Amino acid sequence: MKLIIAYIQPHALNEVKQALYDAEVYKMSVTNSMGCGRQKGYTEQFRGIEIEVNLLKKVRLEIAVNDNFVKPTIDAIIKGARTPDIGDGKIFVLPIEECIRIRTGETGSIAIG
Repeated sequence: MKLIIAYIQPHALNEVKQALYDAEVYKMSVTNSMGCGRQKGYTEQFRGIEIEVNLLKKVRLEIAVNDNFVKPTIDAIIKGARTPDIGDGKIFVLPIEECIRIRTGETGSIAIG
């Protein structure tokens, strides 16, 4: 069991979701986040004052999968989020020690589904 965390551009969310559905990955958690990396942000003017914006909007996906779904999930995220531009995002893969479905008490890979 693995937890896949991906940070992607907000405009890529629909394409990533569709690629995940095509890969038969239907369960995910999506949150808005802010961050910066090699993009470093941008500068804008507000009422004559120059403001540096270095925290950019991102979307965080969290997807818990069984081991046989790790590669298809990663490939789907890359397929939906990749552009030729800098700042497409990052994917992290973490081990899951245990998973418990609250409603039934099922544990392990059965609980992930």
